[in-house]
Amino acid sequence: MRTQTTVKVAVAAVALAAAAVAVNGQAQGPRGARGPAEHAKVTPINNLPNPYETVRTWGTLPDGRKWGSVSAIHVDKDGKHIWAGDRCGANSCAGSKVDPIVKLDPTGKVVKSFGAGLILWPHGMDVDRDGNVWVVDARSASEAELKQFPDAAGKGHTVMKFSPDGKLLLTIGTPGQAGDPPSKLTEPNDVSVAPDGSIFVAEAHNAQFLDAPGPGAIGRINKYSANGTFIKSFGTFGFEKAEFRGPHALAFDSKGRLFVADRGNRRIQVLNTEGQFLREFVVDVPVDTSRGKITYGSEAPNAKTGSQAPGAPDALCMTPGPNPVLFIGDLYPSRSYKVSLDGNVLGVYGQPGRNLGEFGWIHAIACPSEDGIWVGELINWRVQKLVTRGKGAAPAARGAAPARKP
Repeated sequence: MRTQTTVKVAVAAVALAAAAVAVNGQAQGPRGARGPAEHAKVTPINNLPNPYETVRTWGTLPDGRKWGSVSAIHVDKDGKHIWAGDRCGANSCAGSKVDPIVKLDPTGKVVKSFGAGLILWPHGMDVDRDGNVWVVDARSASEAELKQFPDAAGKGHTVMKFSPDGKLLLTIGTPGQAGDPPSKLTEPNDVSVAPDGSIFVAEAHNAQFLDAPGPGAIGRINKYSANGTFIKSFGTFGFEKAEFRGPHALAFDSKGRLFVADRGNRRIQVLNTEGQFLREFVVDVPVDTSRGKITYGSEAPNAKTGSQAPGAPDALCMTPGPNPVLFIGDLYPSRSYKVSLDGNVLGVYGQPGRNLGEFGWIHAIACPSEDGIWVGELINWRVQKLVTRGKGAAPAARGAAPARKP
């Protein structure tokens, strides 16, 4: 995502982003607010079309269960069913006995579920050409979680491959242990299976909140063979080309080019499968603040840097077919952007809020076509289905999501 070189979060993330520091007596921005210098030269785009409307009450869970933070979503290999992962009706699956991974039919009815007791903090997801479901379990249990739920130990820092029926087939990383490949992972964010079957995993989540190298400053992507054998890592923490601060989401095009949502650096980078930089671009659409400032954390309207700045890519999805487009979601102002593969913004949808068509921290997007996308929200705890105007059922009235704590 690139050359418009001119132009996928927990309570801890909010705390980190909100923490301001002082250096030499002068106030500084939130941690992680730095960015590549060239971003200051980007010319904002505005007045773009809103092509979508929201379908009411899509995605009802069985037995009266409510959604938690919806952190992962992907279309099934059939192009019709949708897989979604939530954090067990809350923002963590510690102590929960419910299945965090569900498969929904086109009407939003759950037809399959799995993962109870196996996943602590689902974060990213992919579905390969055989219908296997790849799930990222991003972190291990906190001290507080372990004290309350001892069986939460031994989970996290992994990528798991499940069969379409929910059988665990493969685990990349050592459950419950952070570290380096080939045997371990640290806070993996996303997984994507390339057209040739090789597997790519992005690390590490909390690096997006860091402004300088140090403990936890990991910015890398790991490549594995189709059977999970480690091949190589590429990338490092930083602001330059092929460097990352929290690569948060991944997507491949049909030519095997890897699109990386470099969230901490507020850009999309495009690489080949060997990790060589091809190009980058920035999504910069100003925020309309006339309706008042609506924020959930430390977001700053129209900031140019940082993981919570407008356009900092949190979710990433690429449509199939000969003429693909990207859908990119951000945390603030919680908008979905329709973007060409060379970085031109084609449309914008959403604003922060809890009504239909409004979003609270977009973390995942599924896009089987340009005419229908599914959006998973971290704070509003729901999945919204969006359809091109005139090509699907419109909401009869506005409906608000219940208030949730992030």
